[in-house]
Amino acid sequence: MRRSYVPITATPFAAGPKYLEIVPSNHWLRNYIRCFWGSEKPYWKNKASGPDLVIPDTCADIIYYMDYTDNKVMAGFCGPNDRSFYANDPFGTGHLVSTFCIRFYAWGAYAFSEDSLSDTINGFFDVQSRFRWLDCQLQKRLFEMKTIQDTVRFAEQLFMKRILSVRQNQIIDDAVDALLFHRGTLSAAALAKEAFVSSRQLERVFREYTGITPKKISNLVRYQYLWNDIVRNPGFQILDAVEKYNYTDQPHLMREFKRYHAMGIKQARRYARLNVANIQDDGACNCYDLSKGGT
Repeated sequence: MRRSYVPITATPFAAGPKYLEIVPSNHWLRNYIRCFWGSEKPYWKNKASGPDLVIPDTCADIIYYMDYTDNKVMAGFCGPNDRSFYANDPFGTGHLVSTFCIRFYAWGAYAFSEDSLSDTINGFFDVQSRFRWLDCQLQKRLFEMKTIQDTVRFAEQLFMKRILSVRQNQIIDDAVDALLFHRGTLSAAALAKEAFVSSRQLERVFREYTGITPKKISNLVRYQYLWNDIVRNPGFQILDAVEKYNYTDQPHLMREFKRYHAMGIKQARRYARLNVANIQDDGACNCYDLSKGGT
């Protein structure tokens, strides 16, 4: 069930030399990591780019910005978000730059972290505060890598060496399975019942392992299923979605979507499509699956 859940960004069809998503080649890692993403190889930033809309995707990211001109790496850990915002990259124009990022599922980052994810929601932190073991090995090798595929292969090797130290919790595993099976439509109390724990215990464990309450992450999962339907289903109908995802009525669905997406459904769909053209002008390439040699 987990591997069939694919949370997406505000521009889910974006693909090009400046943005490429690569799913882990190892199937075990796919339970924890949604994808690796970034620029395919270093590129010259010749002009300033506009801010990108970032929506809640039930994920947490480790982000590396490499500036080859200044020989500098900027890094951070972005906790899961429950609201949208606009973000710019930190690069100056006229610099040779690249980006490499690891996008964990919100419930997957803790498996490799060295500290609690409590209070990480909507936050940006030093990578070493929770992933020192990874940062110490990965950051010093980033400038050696010629392409993002090379970096992904090296990062996967580091994660696989960590396999015996992975932190797991059966309550989280059972709750996430139920959460995804019901597409985020369960109440917090019903989710606790599915995991065979009290609501108080479930909330405590979720805060520790994901930084988000069960109620909030359930709503975000429902929103992500809805967003997938909106952009991938040509026959999408709001009234059908109201029933499918257990919204009270159409205004409830539209209000909650705008709350998380910062715009209405029609505008969000246009934004997703417009950004395909903008990125493909630079030369499009499709999402990679290293286990298949790319698609």
